[in-house]
Amino acid sequence: MTEAWPAMPEGSRLALREILIHGVLSRAEIARSLGLSRASLTRAMRTLVAHRMVVEVGTDVRGATGRPSELLQTSTGVWEFLGVKLTKDRVYAAVTDLGGRVLAVHEEAIVSPAPADLADQVASVADRLRAVHPAVCAMGVSLPGDVVLRDGVSIVVASQFLGWRDVPFAAMLEERAAMTVFTANDVHALTAKEHWLGAGAGRRSMVLVTVGEGVGLGLIANGQVSTGDHGRLGRIGHLAVLGGGPDCGIGHAGCASSYLPSPVIVRNAGQEGSTYDEVVELARSGDARALAAFEDAGRALGVVLASAVLIADPSAIVLTGDGLPVYDLARPAVDDALRGALAPYTEPVTIEVQPFEFSEWARAGAVLAIRRLLGE
Repeated sequence: MTEAWPAMPEGSRLALREILIHGVLSRAEIARSLGLSRASLTRAMRTLVAHRMVVEVGTDVRGATGRPSELLQTSTGVWEFLGVKLTKDRVYAAVTDLGGRVLAVHEEAIVSPAPADLADQVASVADRLRAVHPAVCAMGVSLPGDVVLRDGVSIVVASQFLGWRDVPFAAMLEERAAMTVFTANDVHALTAKEHWLGAGAGRRSMVLVTVGEGVGLGLIANGQVSTGDHGRLGRIGHLAVLGGGPDCGIGHAGCASSYLPSPVIVRNAGQEGSTYDEVVELARSGDARALAAFEDAGRALGVVLASAVLIADPSAIVLTGDGLPVYDLARPAVDDALRGALAPYTEPVTIEVQPFEFSEWARAGAVLAIRRLLGE
């Protein structure tokens, strides 16, 4: 039977957050990190243990005292979460435990993108997964679009890929699926997941850049996910990058969307009707026009990355998406454009390349639910 997520005092929420991010911690490490007294930590942990959110996993000698310390990690089998990623044509889903570990994955084609129809379909997916994983207590949905809170209601203001405007999708799903539902922009959700459970774990600042059907950016600043006042932070697809060049489709010449999205690379390679993967293979085999399209895309990516560094000054950039072959095929062009756009600054830039899987975007939905329940 699914349990309702309990209200927790601040100390318990913060202690659970520390364990989620760092995996396994001793009580002493948690107390030092949060600045809690022994009595305060005891109270905080008592709540987590009572709700079966953490378990002991042995002891270890940690710290300067040389004393064995009890180690704690998040529990399994009690609290589970459903993450959903929507694209323009598919539903990806993942069930995770409280620590974000994936327990099950599922995908299927979208039957109809109409909001009510898609809410029915996602609710059906949730019902099927909860039949096997009855501990699922909340759902997070990441989707391509701008998501904001209006009077406490989550609204998908606009989604070009789904053709939506002003859709209260979380409320529609809650009614159908009978569980708490959170929605967020897919890049923002993935950024939050990487901040807690990926390349950005423990960092106070980070930028995530995605390349694929479009170009997106997510930002961690001062340890928090930034989304902007209108849910549109990171819409860098129309950032001017090279000047001149082909029209992006809405009148810009030489913006990132003129070169970098996967369908545009296919067009610029003169291979309309081919798939992106086919054009990637053409470039690998030495096709001159395909290589030129990837080199232009690489230069555009270098300017995008440099712009992120100059604006956000992050400790690292995470690069991901199904368009990652750009970085592989055009690495010299990326590096040259990055260095040129950053000049005269010469501080090294850490770029973490994350292999792309849609299941990770679905997992990000589950982590979104966990973070929101913890008040993040």
